[in-house]
Amino acid sequence: MKILYTKMLLFLMCLTLISCETKKEKPQPKPYKAGVILSFDDAYVDEWYEADQVLKKYAWKASFNVCRIDSIGAPQLKKLHEMQKYGHEIAGHGYHHYNAVKFVQQNDITQYMEQEINPMLASMKKKSFAVTTFAYPYGERSDALDRALSSKFRIIRGRAFGGEVPEKQDSFFNNSKIVFAFDIDNSHIHFSIPYLLELLDYAKKHNKILILCGHKTVKEVTANYQTKIETLEFICKYMKLNDLKFYKLSDLDALLPPQL
Repeated sequence: MKILYTKMLLFLMCLTLISCETKKEKPQPKPYKAGVILSFDDAYVDEWYEADQVLKKYAWKASFNVCRIDSIGAPQLKKLHEMQKYGHEIAGHGYHHYNAVKFVQQNDITQYMEQEINPMLASMKKKSFAVTTFAYPYGERSDALDRALSSKFRIIRGRAFGGEVPEKQDSFFNNSKIVFAFDIDNSHIHFSIPYLLELLDYAKKHNKILILCGHKTVKEVTANYQTKIETLEFICKYMKLNDLKFYKLSDLDALLPPQL
C-alpha cells in the first residue's frame, strides 16, 4: 500500500511539472510611456539641420534614415555627427536607395544584401555612425526581406499607406521589430492636421507610441516629399502639453518582449 501511495505521489508531481511547463506564460511587452517617433528619410541633411535648430527648444529627438551615404559632402556629414551627438539617431535607408521589393523581383535577396545593405553598413560604420535600425526606401517590404534584414537590424520600419480610423491604423508600435510609419509629408494623400490630431489623441488615450515619417523638412512646401516645419512644431507642442515622450526607432528594441 505504501509503495502504491508513493507511486501515485510521484505521478501527481510529474503531472504538476508538466502542467506548469505547458502553462508557461508568454513573454509580456515591457511597459512604456505614450509617445511619438519622428523619422525622416533620404539625405536632406541641410534641411534636417535647419529644422533641428527650430525644434531644439522642445528637446525633441528623431531618427534620420540616411541613404547614399558616400554621396554626402563633408559639411553635411559634420552636421549629421553634430545631430547624433545631440541625441538624434542616424539610421539606415539603403546604399543606393533601391526599391527592395522590385530589386529582389529582378535579382535576388543575396544581391540586394551585397549591393544595398552591406556597403551601407560598412560605409556608415567607417564614418562613425552606429546603425541599428533600417527604413525601407518607398516603404515597400516583404516577409522574406524582413527575415533577411532581421540579422542586421534590431528594428525595421516600413510605411502604413492607408488612412484608416486610428484603432485600425498600423502606425503604432506593435511589440514587434517590424514597424510601420504614417507619412506626414504634405503631399501624402491621407495627411491632414485633423487626422494627425486623431492619431496623437489615440496614442495619448491608449498609451501607444505613434510612428511618423517625412522627408525634406521645409518652411514652405514647393514639391512632393516635403514636411512643413510648422507640422513638426504642432506635434512637438501637442507632446509637451500632453506629456508624451520622444522616442527614436532604436529605442523600440529595449521595449520588445523578451524572447523565450
